[in-house]
Amino acid sequence: MRKQLYQQLARLGKALSNPNRLELLDLLTQGPCPVETLARKAGLSVGNTSQHLGVLRNARLVEADKEGLFVTYRLAGPEIAGFNLRLRSLGEHRLAEIDQIVRQFRSSPESLEAVDRAALLERVRSGKSTVLDVRPADEYRAGHIPGALSVPLERLNAFLKKLPRGREIVAYCRGPYCVLAVEAVEILRAHGFRATRLDDGVVEWSARGYDLATTAV
Repeated sequence: MRKQLYQQLARLGKALSNPNRLELLDLLTQGPCPVETLARKAGLSVGNTSQHLGVLRNARLVEADKEGLFVTYRLAGPEIAGFNLRLRSLGEHRLAEIDQIVRQFRSSPESLEAVDRAALLERVRSGKSTVLDVRPADEYRAGHIPGALSVPLERLNAFLKKLPRGREIVAYCRGPYCVLAVEAVEILRAHGFRATRLDDGVVEWSARGYDLATTAV
């Protein structure tokens, strides 16, 4: 019995043994997504993306909904997002290479300055900060920090004139390894805004017990 149980658990390990599949799983923590969109976000071909998603689906980590010619994938359950966070935490604690990669990634500590979550929440509630969600609009619709404005990074420059000059601007994206908010802060500061970055994404935000808002399509 033990060998059979471990054999089944090994299916999960096999499904997660590819970096592309880990990235696709991480992207799906942001919300359901069509194959073509996932491929674009991950920088993969549609065919390669479909193959990786098939492996994740066989391991019961993701599920698919088909409507006509379009297939949309989603996490098979909310516990998978939690598992993804724990896997990342384990890697950060046990693999020195991850710390080295993050240090190289954070070549500009000032632009990557993180905001205390509780303090940010208070500033948002009091109207002292303007919060920007710089992820793609589909991810914003699936779940976002209440009160945040959807300003995908590629639209930020055109949106600058609508931002208040007298308030702190806080940008967030998919979490601590995502570069979108980093680039947003650099753009904002270059245009004279007082801007900083929230280290958490929506998955981390929810895991800390804070509510998320959704927007109807």
